[in-house]
Amino acid sequence: MKVTRPMLVAAAAVAALALTGCGGSDGGSKEKAVPETATGSLEHLAAEVKCTPNMQTDADEIRQAICKNGDGKFILATFATDRGQREWINGAKDYGGHYLVGRKWVAVGETSTVTALRETLGGDLEEGIDHSGHGAGGSAGGATHSGH
Repeated sequence: MKVTRPMLVAAAAVAALALTGCGGSDGGSKEKAVPETATGSLEHLAAEVKCTPNMQTDADEIRQAICKNGDGKFILATFATDRGQREWINGAKDYGGHYLVGRKWVAVGETSTVTALRETLGGDLEEGIDHSGHGAGGSAGGATHSGH
């Protein structure tokens, strides 16, 4: 079976919903210095954060695995191209979630999990669109949060 972009976006959406749930807060986490953004294969990135990846997708365009470590459960994906990565993220963000984004890789999980992963992998924090409807003036979502 050939893996198509819509299939990958759908898989990302299901993973984001399953991992992030609804609402929540960052628990008042304290900001720490962010290291230079990591690079490398999915296996290399997984080793950096001490998880054994459970491969879900192993295609030319994307490699995606479920990981679990002391910080929590998350999806780790690597991409063949920057464009493919951005298209995947843009499609997945419609379903909410919390994303740690590096060069040709992304980790998706709870806020506390991706924040903890950032202490090792570096990268930028991004949020999906919040469809929960709470908050009066809220944002339209999709904002990049580099300083959290």
